[in-house]
Amino acid sequence: MSYKHLLVLFFYLCFFLSFSQEMKKGFTYLETGKYSKAETFFEAILKEYPTNKTAKLCYGRAIGLNGKAPAAVLIFTDLLKLYPDDFEVKLNYAESLLWDTQYLAAEAFYKKLVNEDPKSFSALLGYANTLSNLKKYNDALIYVDQSLAVSPGNANALNSKKYMYLGHAYQKQQAKDYSNAERISKEGLVLFKNDKDILQNLANLYLISNSLEKAKETYTLLGSAPSNKITALNGLALVYHLDGKEKDALETSKEAYSSLNSNSSTVLIKQTKERYIQALIWNKKFKEAGCLIDYLMLEHPNKNWVLALNATLNIYKSDFKKSLENYEKILVNDSSSFDGNLGKANVLKALGKPIDAYKAAENTLVFYKGQKDAKNFIKQLDNSFTPTIETNASYSFDNGDNEAYSYGASLQIPLSTKFKLSGVYGYRDSKNTTTGNRAKANNLLAGFAYDLKPNVILKTNLGITDVNADTKDYSNDYTQFLSDISLSTKPFKRQTLDIGYKREWQNFNADLTSLEIDQNTLYANYNLSTNFNLGWYTQYNYTWQNDDNTKHLLFTSLYYNLLSKPLLKTGFNYQYITFGNQVPTVYFSPEKFNVYEIFLDLLKNQKGRLSYNLNLATGYQFIEDQEKQATYRIQVKLGYTFNPRLSANIYGLHSNIASATAAGFTYTEIGFRLKWFIFKKPIFKRAIKPE
Repeated sequence: MSYKHLLVLFFYLCFFLSFSQEMKKGFTYLETGKYSKAETFFEAILKEYPTNKTAKLCYGRAIGLNGKAPAAVLIFTDLLKLYPDDFEVKLNYAESLLWDTQYLAAEAFYKKLVNEDPKSFSALLGYANTLSNLKKYNDALIYVDQSLAVSPGNANALNSKKYMYLGHAYQKQQAKDYSNAERISKEGLVLFKNDKDILQNLANLYLISNSLEKAKETYTLLGSAPSNKITALNGLALVYHLDGKEKDALETSKEAYSSLNSNSSTVLIKQTKERYIQALIWNKKFKEAGCLIDYLMLEHPNKNWVLALNATLNIYKSDFKKSLENYEKILVNDSSSFDGNLGKANVLKALGKPIDAYKAAENTLVFYKGQKDAKNFIKQLDNSFTPTIETNASYSFDNGDNEAYSYGASLQIPLSTKFKLSGVYGYRDSKNTTTGNRAKANNLLAGFAYDLKPNVILKTNLGITDVNADTKDYSNDYTQFLSDISLSTKPFKRQTLDIGYKREWQNFNADLTSLEIDQNTLYANYNLSTNFNLGWYTQYNYTWQNDDNTKHLLFTSLYYNLLSKPLLKTGFNYQYITFGNQVPTVYFSPEKFNVYEIFLDLLKNQKGRLSYNLNLATGYQFIEDQEKQATYRIQVKLGYTFNPRLSANIYGLHSNIASATAAGFTYTEIGFRLKWFIFKKPIFKRAIKPE
C-alpha cells in the first residue's frame, strides 16, 4: 500500500475514533435517562453531520423517550425509507409506534420482525409489550418468555412480565372474575416472591371482594419486609375498619404514623397521615382529627386530599353543608376527582337532594367507567324510588285467652323523586277462646308522600275499616273512617321530628273491637343523636275517644351506642300513661301508669345476606298505687336477603308489660314479613345528564 493511502487511512481512523468518543457522551445520556440532554446533544451532532444514521437513531430515541413520540415516528419512518433492510432501524420504528400508542400498528410490525428473526430479544420483548398494551396478556406472556429464553434473567423482560401479571389480574378484577384474578396474582408471586406491587394489588382485590381475612393475611405478608412495614400497616388499618373493628384500625394506623421518619418518601408520608386521620374520624375522635387537618390546611393549602379529609370529618359530624363546600372546592381544582364527585353525591343525598345526587354519581361514571362504588350508590338511590310490596302475617296470644291472626300488604309506588303513592290493606281476626267472642276487621287505606322541600315530607293515608264483631251478648258490624297524616322533618343536624294526626279503632282483642271505640291521636316523635354516641328518643301521644275518655302517653329513651358494626346500644326507657276516666272493667285505663326499664339492643343489617336484631329489656312497672311489678320484654328478628330484590324476616315478641289488661298480663307474637322490589329500577324516567 502506498504512503498516500496509508496516510488517508490514518486520518480516517483518527476521525472515527474522535467521533465515536464524542458520541459516547450522548449514549450515556440515553442510558441514564437524561433524555432532554440527549436530545440537545444529538441535535447539535446532526447540525454538523446531518446524514449520520447513528446520530439520527439516537436523536429519534431521545425525543421519543422525552415525550415527543409523533416526531420520533416521523424520524424513524424517514430512516426506514433510506434503510428498508436495516433491522436496527426497523426495531426503533416499531418501538416508536409503542411510544405513540399506535398499538395495533406496532402489533402488526413486531409480528413481521419476530418472523424475520425469531431470536431477536428486542423484537420478542417489543412484541410482548405491545400485546400487553392491547390487554392480550396470555399471548404477551408467551413472547416475554421467549425473550427470556434468548436473554435469561434480563431485568427489562422480567419487569415487563411482572406488569403483565398485574395487568392481567386487574383485567379479571374489573370483570368481577375475582377467582381468576386471585389465581393470576398468586402465579405472579411464585415468580416474583413477595413482590410489593403484586401483594398490594392482591390485597386490594381481597378488599374489593370483601375477603377481609385474606386481605389481612396479604398485608401481614407484605409487612414482613421492613421496607414495606408502614405500607402494610396502612392497609391493615383499612381492613380493620371494613371489618367494623375501629379501635384496632386506630391502633394499627397510629403505629404506622409513629413509624414515619426522615427517610420516608413524600408519598408514604401523605398516605400514612391520611389513613391516621381517617382512623381518628372512624373512632369519632373529631377534635384530634380536626386539629391535624387544620395543620395540613396550612401546610398544603387547597390540596384535594386534605379537602377530602375535611369533607369526611364534616360528614361524620353531620355538617353536610360544610362537607359539600369541601367537595365543591375539590371539583374546582379537578373536575374529574373521584372523591369530589362521589363524595358530593353522598352529601347531596343526605341533604335530601336526590336529583343532584344522581347527577354527581353519574358524573363520576363519566370519568371512571363502571366504577363499583358509584354504581352501588346509584343502585341504592334507585332502591329508594323503586316500587315495592311488603307483606306480613302474624299470630298473637295473651294469658287472657285472646288470640289473633293478622295479614297485611302495603304497596309503594314512587312517581318521581318527590312524589310517592301508597296503598295498605290489613286483615285481623281476633277471638277469645274462653268466651267465644270474635271480631274480624278489614282495613284499606290509600295515600301519598310528598317532599315539600329537602328533608320535609308530608305523608297522608286515608281509608276505611270494615268490622264484623260477634260476642255472646250481641253482634256489631260497622264501617268507619281511618286516617294518618304526618309531617316528617329534620329541623337541625342529627335531629328528626315527626308530628301528625291518626284516627283508628281499638282492635287489641275481640271484646274491644266489638265496642266500636274510635281513637283520635295527635302525636309527635323526636330523636336526637350526638357525635359522642349518646342519643335521645321521645314520643308523645294525646288521644281522645268517642266514649268520652282521653289518654296521654309519654315515652322517652336515653341510649348509648356501644358498637357500630354490629350496632349495639344500651339505655334507659321511661313510659307514662294516664287516662281521663278509669273503666277497668272495659279496658286497661289507669289514672297513672309508669314503666322504668333498661334495655340492650343488638342489630346487624350491614353487608351480607343475613341480618338479625335482638332487643332485651327489664325493669319495673307501677300501676296506680299498687306495689311495683317486675317487667321484661324480649324481641328477636332474623332476616335473609335472597337477592337484591327480595328479602324476608321472621320475628318473635314476648312481654309482660301491662297493655289491655291489668297486672299479670303476658303477650306473645310471632310473625313473618316479606319485601319485594317489583321492578329493577324506578318506573319514572330520570332526565338526568352528567355535568
